[in-house]
Amino acid sequence: MSPPLDWLSRLLEMTPVRGQLDLRCQYGAPWRIDQEASAAGEMPYHIVLDGSALLDDPAGGPPLQLAAGDILLLANGEAHALHDGSGKRAKPSMVRTAANVVFSENAGAGARLDMLCGRFALAPSHARLLRRYLPSHLVIRVGDDASVETHETGPRLGGLIGLMRSESGVDGLGGRALLNGLSTALFALTLRCASESQEAPAGLLALAGYPRLAPALEALFHDPGQPWTLPLLARKCNMSRATFVRLFQEKLGCSASDLLTDIRMTMAANELRTSSASTGAVAESVGYQSEAAFQRAFKLHMGVTPAHWRRAAHLQDDAGAP
Repeated sequence: MSPPLDWLSRLLEMTPVRGQLDLRCQYGAPWRIDQEASAAGEMPYHIVLDGSALLDDPAGGPPLQLAAGDILLLANGEAHALHDGSGKRAKPSMVRTAANVVFSENAGAGARLDMLCGRFALAPSHARLLRRYLPSHLVIRVGDDASVETHETGPRLGGLIGLMRSESGVDGLGGRALLNGLSTALFALTLRCASESQEAPAGLLALAGYPRLAPALEALFHDPGQPWTLPLLARKCNMSRATFVRLFQEKLGCSASDLLTDIRMTMAANELRTSSASTGAVAESVGYQSEAAFQRAFKLHMGVTPAHWRRAAHLQDDAGAP
């Protein structure tokens, strides 16, 4: 018998994430990385092993300082620039390919940077769900953030980073597969760590760190086919409907109904892709008594009808797409 899944495990079961380590950057100042926007369904990440880096704010605000032990996840996959902050012209970089990872190095003589760069790959529809509920820039500070160190997750995340560091530095048998497996685990552990922070970012991570709303979150993820109403969810949390609505909106930035619809549509998309169940059966499994209502909701949410989605998903699978 399988153990019950917590909400984050349930989310990752619904929206599978595959991690991949692409590059280990070892630069002396001056250096600069200009990374283009990621492909649909990809979220880049950077882990500062040694040294420091500045992330430019696309909106024109002050740059974000990153130090050793920091993990940066860019959920929206937008183009971004990292640099040493000197303002000097970067030294040209050279690429060296090892068995398990590609190294990018330069001849800079200034302060040294050692950084792992990779990405998390999802189906585009799954990426849309996660991006709606994750901050555009998520930074976890494993090195010296007291809010992380007060929980067991911080040291575990530090241990995982240490393993990625050591494996990327040797040509061990099976190292590439191990590094990508560790990258996949990095996603879940980073989200858990963020939810435990004293200043959890807005969205699902803030909601998860607010115990009073936890019963509603568990109910929506574990049994989305039920006819949940705001009064029912509020009673699960032992609060009034008005208080529940206010707190949920405040923490998540949208309503419980919005989250429920997103969960249902993600489950329906998965079911349409992986099973031969009729559209009506899929509609009923995710809580819709009317197939017509489900058809309307699915098209509004996904941009295409369930039948069109199923055909396109099967064509992707036949072509060997992820």
